[in-house]
Amino acid sequence: MFALQDILSVLSGSLVGFTLGLVGGGGSILAVPLLIYVVGVPSTHVAIGTGAVAVAASAAANLVGHARAGSVKWPCAAVFALSGMAGAALGAELGKRVDGGRLLLLFGVLMVVVGLLMLRPRKDAGNAEVRLDRANAVKLLPYLIGYGLAVGALAGFFGIGGGFLIVPGLIAATAMPLINAIGSSLLSVASLGATTAASYGLSGLVDWRIAALFVLGGAAGGLAGIALGKRLAARKRALSLIFAGVVIVVGSYVVATSLMR
Repeated sequence: MFALQDILSVLSGSLVGFTLGLVGGGGSILAVPLLIYVVGVPSTHVAIGTGAVAVAASAAANLVGHARAGSVKWPCAAVFALSGMAGAALGAELGKRVDGGRLLLLFGVLMVVVGLLMLRPRKDAGNAEVRLDRANAVKLLPYLIGYGLAVGALAGFFGIGGGFLIVPGLIAATAMPLINAIGSSLLSVASLGATTAASYGLSGLVDWRIAALFVLGGAAGGLAGIALGKRLAARKRALSLIFAGVVIVVGSYVVATSLMR
């Protein structure tokens, strides 16, 4: 028999997956608020650890599609991901030491910032031929490693995928086109999510049952979101703006409720 919490876990996961499929990114930042306010996970740290499992699984599934389409620049993606994993491990350890209420407040502030950043239009210009090799390693490696460490630390601290930071980070480091940055970012999102999940899991801060149900719902919601996204492709910018507004509103609610505690 499924308990009410199990049903809410599946529905919340479906909403995150649907958003990711429809808008193409950013939906995973809703995982922690949904786990706390809808599913009823009592601990902020457990919600972050559990959400990290869902983030990693969702990113890994989406990475397969981008890899088949040839939009992943593997050497750049691998360096960024490895650097990010080191940063995520440090960020997760720091996050576990911060009081849950304060961490949730900071998470709400982050949501508002992310929503505002999503309002900015993305440009798909760039050098499609860029690649990491011996000739330009000295030029590209410092940027890839530096951005990777910084983004990884934030992702680990808050238990998020960090795609909204990884994509511009990859573009800034390599000048690759947006489509390549999105595809390549998923390797980092999956790696950072897995690193954070492992750190929290080893500390007993992951509810594996809820995580599994959340991932199950996310898979189903993702398929529905992708299908609807194809029909509304011409309105994708409008959908992104609406979602950005939702993220800002939810983030503001998280901040307000945290301050009233």
